[in-house]
Amino acid sequence: MEKPEKFLKVVKEFFRSAKVELDKVIFPTKIQVRQAFVAVILVVTVISIFLAIVDMLMPPIVSY
Repeated sequence: MEKPEKFLKVVKEFFRSAKVELDKVIFPTKIQVRQAFVAVILVVTVISIFLAIVDMLMPPIVSY
């Protein structure tokens, strides 16, 4: 009968320590999330435009 009690003790300790670690987490604010979102969209857009331009210019250059 000692095994189930030991298992429950280990599980309780796991959840207790998980809660302690989650209390240490600093979640981003709405402003930080919005700024990161805008930055990602901007970078993806710029890279997409650059790749589209390179894709349009490469066939004439390579065909010579």
